[in-house]
Amino acid sequence: MSDKISSLSIKDWSQDDQPREKLRDKGKSALSDAELVAILIGSGNRDESAVALCKRILATVDHNLNKLGKLSIQQFMTFKGIGEAKAITIVAAMELGRRRRMAEVIERDKITSSKSVFDLMAPILGELPHEEFWIIYMNNSNKIIQKRQQSKGGITGTLVDVRLVLKTALEVGATSIILVHNHPSGTLIPSKADQQLTKKLKIASESLDIKVLDHVIITEKAYFSFADENMV
Repeated sequence: MSDKISSLSIKDWSQDDQPREKLRDKGKSALSDAELVAILIGSGNRDESAVALCKRILATVDHNLNKLGKLSIQQFMTFKGIGEAKAITIVAAMELGRRRRMAEVIERDKITSSKSVFDLMAPILGELPHEEFWIIYMNNSNKIIQKRQQSKGGITGTLVDVRLVLKTALEVGATSIILVHNHPSGTLIPSKADQQLTKKLKIASESLDIKVLDHVIITEKAYFSFADENMV
């Protein structure tokens, strides 16, 4: 493809090279990741087509869409041909994908296992560069009444106020709770502080007839369950 042709917007390409038309005629599953992103940006730069540019961008994240979704607007703008508007479009599309994943999980609003906790909370906590502590409040049927961020900390830890956790539980009428927090470091080994907090919350909750069913530590791709390991 010549420089003149490669720099044209998608609508000016030959029909065989147009990912928009390919999606229309063959369906979304027929397109590669690069072609789908190319539809978002519409055009490449003077030296490469939108698809070629998107292939190059994807190569920098090992063709991993989860890694692509972590790139900031500024990081996208380091690629020739990606200005602020295109960068914002890609970031917005990746965020929609993340929210869709969350919505699919929320539809299944009953906690049945530690895996269901991970499926619910991983889209929220899995990719964060800092630690957050959340509480899932449930009724007698283990249906979610509410999930709430209890605290937000740095890379190595966060603080939790036991009184506020139980105050909220009483306000919403919860009979059980699950503790959830992430480890940005990627380690799944619970710290001594994690174990002490779990024990502290369990003892305090029991006095109010509220059960601590689990404490789940989440990383981007895996989780650790205190309940699965008989630690709660």
